Amino acid sequence: MNLWQGIDPSQLITLSIIIPFIGALLVVATGKYPNVRETVTLITAAILFSIVLSITDYLYKGVELSLEVIELFPGLGINFYVESLGVLFALVASFLWIVTSIYAIGYMRGHHEVNQTRFFCCFALAISSVMAICFSADLLTLFIFYEVLTLSTYPLVTHAGNDAAKKGGRIYLGILLGTSVAFLLFAILATYGLTGTLDFRAGGIFDDSHSKVILSVLLVLFCYGIGKAALMPFHRWLPAAMVAPTPVSALLHAVAVVKAGVFSILKIVIYIFGLDQLKELATTDIMLYIGAATILLSSCIAMTKDNLKARLAYSTISQLSYIVVGALLASSIASAGAAMHIATHAVGKITLFFCAGAIMVASHKKNISDMEGLGRQMPITMAAFAIGAISIIGLPPMAGTWSKWYLAMGALEADKLIIVAVLMISSLLNIAYLLPIPIKAFFKGQPQDGKPWSWSEAKEAPLPMLFALSLTSIGCLVLFFYPQPLIELINLIPGVSTNMGEG
Repeated sequence: MNLWQGIDPSQLITLSIIIPFIGALLVVATGKYPNVRETVTLITAAILFSIVLSITDYLYKGVELSLEVIELFPGLGINFYVESLGVLFALVASFLWIVTSIYAIGYMRGHHEVNQTRFFCCFALAISSVMAICFSADLLTLFIFYEVLTLSTYPLVTHAGNDAAKKGGRIYLGILLGTSVAFLLFAILATYGLTGTLDFRAGGIFDDSHSKVILSVLLVLFCYGIGKAALMPFHRWLPAAMVAPTPVSALLHAVAVVKAGVFSILKIVIYIFGLDQLKELATTDIMLYIGAATILLSSCIAMTKDNLKARLAYSTISQLSYIVVGALLASSIASAGAAMHIATHAVGKITLFFCAGAIMVASHKKNISDMEGLGRQMPITMAAFAIGAISIIGLPPMAGTWSKWYLAMGALEADKLIIVAVLMISSLLNIAYLLPIPIKAFFKGQPQDGKPWSWSEAKEAPLPMLFALSLTSIGCLVLFFYPQPLIELINLIPGVSTNMGEG
């Protein structure tokens, strides 16, 4: 049922951006009343999700949704347009905002965090900018809100206010702003100079009249200019940002920031270059293999990290490059796998970060070496961690199975057997650095008195946190058994298909 039928469909785009912004203002206004403030957050998140569902309904009905807001320069302005890749990202971000808000309430109270009003306000502002990124109709609009997202999340990264947080924030801001200004802005200006437009168009805006050498350079600038995709060597901002509270880590790794990066690369590949044009560029394979190297190197680094959040951070760098590799394979089915990985990685990785935060709040443990026997104390949390880990690895019956399957099929379609090998090796590395954690928790460090386990031993995190991580772990299962809505949405992306040989 469409809850917003009485409103001009195109105005739903405005609402999707404005509602979180209004929510941020209301959070500040009710900051002295925590219960009211958090109720405002949850209601705002629920309203946003209902709006995105309505937009999705119009997309399926073939109703075109577009919005011209303001002309900044002759022929250039802030414009929005609804297409299926943006809707996919918007659905993921808006739904996970609800779940993350529930989790954050338990975490911020259970961990006795300061500046909670600022946290919820900046979180809402970040989601507002994500919605604008999702529905951007051109590169200029995407660039503006890409920068707004960076600035709105900076206070979240530096939330603790200590020296470590400030240092992490400087690295975060320095790399993300530096790459976007030095590379991305230059690539956008060059694109406009070559084509006279920045609009996203099915099949791309470049044609055979444009120099393949120049386009090859532009591809490199776009890939590295979008620093949020964390391609090596511009990846250090992501581990540095782990000084932030766990709900922020969840925002960075699953809901907003990194997904905005890989979403932008995928959208530029499909709507600016076009998959056919991409196949002919000299640097496509170079960036493809840099992405493959990022997958393997960051997985190897993850294995060396004893701090749980640090291990998960390098895991995220690896998983992001799955999406970059899927885009650069220039294959219809690989692009489908990349789009699907935006959703499947989101539910799997947010589950792992939720569990990491729950462990810290309930047991005050941050290092994996200290987690022996933790399964007796936190059985629900560690079971959820195991589910999230299996999904990230890509094993049935978890969501990550489908995206990795389509990526592998896309690599075969593109005749890139080395990428198939990288995907397989990476999955083995995922097993090596993720599965020992729940195994250690459940099967090591058990008491020697022979007493059977009972629920009286359980000392789980606060209920809101437990509810959120249980919900996302169930999501890993649901998306495995019922991937069809996701597949149908992906098949609406121009030139992209989950069927071999189709586009």
